[in-house]
Amino acid sequence: MLTFLANRLAQIVPTLFFVSILIFSLQQLLPGDPALVMAGEERDPAVIEQIRKQYRLDQPIPVQYAYWAKGVLTGDFGESLRVKVPVRDLIVQKLPVTLQLGLMAIVIAFLIGIPAGIISAVKQGTAWDYGANLFALWGISTPNFWLGIMLIFLFSIKLGWLPASGYVPLTEDWRASLAATIMPAFVLGNAISAILMRHTRSAMLQVLHSDYIRTARAKGISERQVILGHALRNALTPVITLGALELGTLLSGAVLTEQIFSIPGFGKLIVDAVFNRDYAVVQGVVLVTATVYITLNLIADIAYVLVNPRLRS
Repeated sequence: MLTFLANRLAQIVPTLFFVSILIFSLQQLLPGDPALVMAGEERDPAVIEQIRKQYRLDQPIPVQYAYWAKGVLTGDFGESLRVKVPVRDLIVQKLPVTLQLGLMAIVIAFLIGIPAGIISAVKQGTAWDYGANLFALWGISTPNFWLGIMLIFLFSIKLGWLPASGYVPLTEDWRASLAATIMPAFVLGNAISAILMRHTRSAMLQVLHSDYIRTARAKGISERQVILGHALRNALTPVITLGALELGTLLSGAVLTEQIFSIPGFGKLIVDAVFNRDYAVVQGVVLVTATVYITLNLIADIAYVLVNPRLRS
């Protein structure tokens, strides 16, 4: 297991190096001059030239990358061109908001998707099966923005049960925090629960028709033990990997959802940064997002091996 972990960790370093080059290079292709944005309305050539020198924008791109990468290694992502605050502080402030939203969404997705997939497979061809498949089709085809607006209309405007927008940190008031994030978390987790349901159903059907399951039933083992003790363990292996990978997509899906519910997380931060050409913020947020995604992949691989130890070799 230690060898497996060492090999996977060794692969992360060159991957992050390549990703950092890609992020920095693509950023340079975007239109607009950061120095003009920072200069404001005056557009004094002397001021613009001074800004370019101060932020090394007059240096060749490889030199700019070297300074940026050196700062990133020490936790310095630069300074926001718009609000004049270290990007690191913005990331530390916004990342927990999006992570809370993402974790709630994946919990909702697992709580709905996996049980629905198991029931659908066990009761194949029944009304339960058709109902679960209909739910999966609805979940995959429903746009997040439409679902978000409908939830706000029903639970905030009509019933008045939940706030339509805003965010309360867990450390301040956990009840208010859950009330503010439950709707956006459901919007984010909705499509993933449908995907998990379909994969769980497919994996369970494959396992339930295997020889060792027939042997277990022939030995007189109860149906509950066959399903939960034998079939589910093997069927969950690909589902765990899929669930961890979908966590990465939550970060990108949060961009739109946070806008709809006015949640001050990573999504809102990067949208504001792009529109204001705040390149330092965009680079920092995208790099941290990529790092989180790679870390989640590592966690998925570890979970995959823990469920199926034969894969360690």
